[in-house]
Amino acid sequence: MEESRLERGNRVRREVLGDAHVDRSMARATEFTRPVQEYVTAGCWGDVWSRPGLDRRTRSLLNLAMLTALNRPHEFSVHVRGALTNGCTESEIQEVLLQTAAYCGAPAALEAFRLAEKAITEWQQEHAPAGTVAG
Repeated sequence: MEESRLERGNRVRREVLGDAHVDRSMARATEFTRPVQEYVTAGCWGDVWSRPGLDRRTRSLLNLAMLTALNRPHEFSVHVRGALTNGCTESEIQEVLLQTAAYCGAPAALEAFRLAEKAITEWQQEHAPAGTVAG
């Protein structure tokens, strides 16, 4: 039996953003907001993120640039964590954000750097081996 768009999107979303994030997002969904959660899961994650044309690292770096340009801090921070999960390095994230400074403007890039640094630190702390200090 073929996986539905929503099932495929849920799987990919969880692989990139983690079960905890997806579970929180779905638990917070109300009768009013559930349709947009399902749309994002099926459309963005199930249709676009699952396409073979770009790898997940590239998709993550593109998202960081676009979310900086759009000034969407919550989604940006979520996708910094996803980029790290997808194997992007801090240096690659830094280069993308420097590129946004040239093309999206300094204020957008400065905010993105602040948010990225915080998200990177939190991600490292969560993924540090037990008994070690990340950073």
